[in-house]
Amino acid sequence: MGIGTSVDGDLSVTTNINPRLTQVFRFVRCSYADGVAELVYAFDHGEELVERVRFPNAPAIPASHQAAFDQALKLLHLIAGVSYYKAGVPPRIEVGGGPLDDATADLLDALYLHGLAEFAYRNGLDLRGRIAFPRGAAARPAATALGLPQRTLVPIGGGKDSLVAVEAIKSFGGQATAAWVGNSPLIAACAERTGLPMLNIQRELAPGLFELNRLGAWNGHIPVTAVNSAILALAAILYGYDSVAFANERSASAATLEYEGQQVNHQWSKGYAFEQLLGGWLHQHVATDLHYFSLLRPYSELAVTRAFARLTPYFDAFSSCNRNFKLLGPKPADRWCGQCPKCHFVFLALAPFLAKPRLLSIFGRNLLDDENLAPGFDALLEYQDHKPFECVGEGAEARAAMYALSQRSEWQEDALVARFRSEILPQLDVAELALEPWLQPSDEQRIPARLQPALAFFA
Repeated sequence: MGIGTSVDGDLSVTTNINPRLTQVFRFVRCSYADGVAELVYAFDHGEELVERVRFPNAPAIPASHQAAFDQALKLLHLIAGVSYYKAGVPPRIEVGGGPLDDATADLLDALYLHGLAEFAYRNGLDLRGRIAFPRGAAARPAATALGLPQRTLVPIGGGKDSLVAVEAIKSFGGQATAAWVGNSPLIAACAERTGLPMLNIQRELAPGLFELNRLGAWNGHIPVTAVNSAILALAAILYGYDSVAFANERSASAATLEYEGQQVNHQWSKGYAFEQLLGGWLHQHVATDLHYFSLLRPYSELAVTRAFARLTPYFDAFSSCNRNFKLLGPKPADRWCGQCPKCHFVFLALAPFLAKPRLLSIFGRNLLDDENLAPGFDALLEYQDHKPFECVGEGAEARAAMYALSQRSEWQEDALVARFRSEILPQLDVAELALEPWLQPSDEQRIPARLQPALAFFA
């Protein structure tokens, strides 16, 4: 047996197993008491992996909401398990309490297959035919309305998108709370800047997961937005909110690349397919008046960035740089590392809509005048490379933004804009590079009628 120390100092014991050789992943049980949800998993008959999610100042659950809460808790258990399942990807999945109804199994099969597609691609795995949640249980009676208060949880990520969603809701007097999972000081500062009430939920991964990593677990990207979505759906029932409004643009639905016949999308759990699956499941299983959706779904990254360019009070607080949000490893000295795809894309997307001196003051440098960054921007443009595995816009969006800059005298002499004009632009069809089409909304969205007035913010 190997001994490790948990996050809160308790000793935890983990069997020395090679997770890659395990045969069964087990959803053991889940429970909730006094503001703490416990989610328990195991491989084969190994030691239990116990995750805790802490809900601050949690009120008592009304008896009329208990069944809905239990269903949302069960779903959180099943979705959060993706963090642990991927350590071994064993060929069999067992669920304590027996098989699932078809709608629940369909949701989870899709989430684990597509949400782990990047993980599988990077590790040379094929999960098709391997992920099969046990099914066959009778469908539950359809959920009813709970009479949830008309107010909205808005997940804050520290970047531009969630801040645009907040301001869109505030623009028509909607009631909202800024919510986030984890203990990022940067996110906390952005949430405070919104002026909204705040809800900070803590997620404590099972200490045994880090031990499994030491023992050779598979590792890589998981659909963390799906986990946070399930946490916030449970929070909505617990605290009394009728909507959870994420800030995912339509660009999130575009695949990063195709690999052996499968679409691989870094942002799958931010895309419209997952939004429809989870939103529909919550209506069917939890409450007909609990709405899960993205407020930004009709818009491209460029349209959202244009809206953010008006929100000057956030310029010194926001950051989309992913190095600020890594669980382990060094953080940049300031809010923008200037090296990662998120820094590159946000700089490029803001450039058509902000005065150049203001943009340079946000980033502290001119990323488009650094020849060393050419490979990073090439990937964004899908020039000699595929789009990065990051939450960035489509290649065609990036090309439209770069073309717009190439037509403006204040940008034309910067190294990467000049290179675009001389080397890349001659290979493109100028008719496909217009910025204007990217600023038009699509009809694809699930925003409830109560929050439709927020869309006027983008006009």
